Order: sequence, then structure tokens, then C-alpha cells
Amino acid sequence: MTDHKTNRIAKAFDHGKAFVAFITCGDPDLETTGKVVRQAAANGADLIELGIPFSDPTAEGPVIQGANIRALAGGVTTDKIFEFVEDLRRDVDIPMVFMTYANVVYSYGTEKFVKICSKIGIDGLILPDVPYEEKADFQPICQQYGLSLISMIAPTSHDRIAMIAKEAEGFLYIVSSLGVTGERQAITTDIGAIVDVVRQNTDIPCAIGFGISTPEQARTMAQKADGAIVGSAIVRRLEQYGRDAAEPVGAYVKSMKDAIADL
Repeated sequence: MTDHKTNRIAKAFDHGKAFVAFITCGDPDLETTGKVVRQAAANGADLIELGIPFSDPTAEGPVIQGANIRALAGGVTTDKIFEFVEDLRRDVDIPMVFMTYANVVYSYGTEKFVKICSKIGIDGLILPDVPYEEKADFQPICQQYGLSLISMIAPTSHDRIAMIAKEAEGFLYIVSSLGVTGERQAITTDIGAIVDVVRQNTDIPCAIGFGISTPEQARTMAQKADGAIVGSAIVRRLEQYGRDAAEPVGAYVKSMKDAIADL
């Protein structure tokens, strides 16, 4: 298969530090998700992570858990999300990846799921509950269809950081803090040390997520890596503004992108 998708992810990082925005599909409905994605892209987001809701999202804190519950209550399904992305791709050309859980992919049928992702223009897949040791369940199929299976490195990865980095695809998702997603007052992990090990083992870009919510935090993290990932702070605005969230999210994305633009 062609690797145009890998190249599209690389493109997100080829003009300075990348801002990656996470949005839960279907919260409060897919029409709003579409408006929010378009506003995020228009205001400088370099890559979008689209969350496919799951009933037991173990890596998520209360904010994104709430978004999962609202989206599922609203009747969103994987098939509806596939149709939605196909429509989105008509006018959104920045890289987009799905973030979801192994069970969502398994229950749909792994090959069927990945094949559709490739067809509708999804560039990669993040599965936070699949450890490095179990990625063989998904990686060969992703490679067959030109999808990057994006690895996560946590502060607890220690000796495994080099191993994970060596086989990384697309970009590396560095988890800033122990525990679940959510906004944090301070990020105390020695991110620099993790990034150093990554740099020694791969030239694939790395972005830092979990806990980043202010422009200052985004700037600090982007100085240490190739980009910053923000989820809960965006999802909280969706919870706050509902169907009117597109403009506030766009303004927020702009403030975050501006904070890292000159690095």
C-alpha cells in the first residue's frame, strides 16, 4: 500500500511545532463535531485526534468520560462516525487519526475497521489500552492498509522507551503524567529525559499529551518535544457551550497555536 498517510502525519510536524487537538465524536452530536473540527483546523490545529466513544474508556479522566457518555447517549455509532469522517474529508485536509479502545476495533472486526479507516482518509490509530507487547494484534493489518499505529510512551515506560521508539510510526504520543487524561496544575514528569531517549532511537516526531490546558503549558511542553496534544480542555468547552462550541474552541486553539508558533 502507499504510505501517503504516513507522509500526511509527517506534514503536521514539518513547519514548526505542531498543535494536536482531541475531540470526542458525537458530543453533543456529529454536526457539532464537524463544526468544531473545521474551526480547529482553520485556527491552526495541525492534526486532529477523533475519539470514537467507548463505554469504558479506562485512560480517560472525568471530562472525556463525560463526553463518551453524552455521545453514546446521543446515539453515535462507529458506522455513523465513518460516514461523518468521509464527509469531513471533503474540505478538511489536515491529518486525522482515530483514538479509541481495542474492544471497539475488535468488535467491529479489525481488518474491516482498518480498511474503512484507510478508505475514508484516516491517517492513523491510537489505542491507549493496547500495550507495546500486544500491538501485533493490530500493526500488520494497519501496515497493510497504510495506517500508522501510533505508540504511546508513559512515564513508567523506563526501559521500554527505546524499544517503543525504534518501532514507532506516524508520531510518538508521550504521556506527560501518570494516571488518566485531564487538565493539571503542574506537570512534574521529567519529559526532557524521555524525549532524549526517544531522539536517540528514532527521528519520528513526538508530541506530549495528558494535562496540557494553558498556552504556557503548551509552550513549555512544545519546547521539549515536536508538539503539544490537548484534549480535556477542548472537551470541557464542548460540555460548556454544547452546540455553540465551535467558535470558543476555535479561539482556544488559536491561543494555543500562537503560544508555540515561534518555537
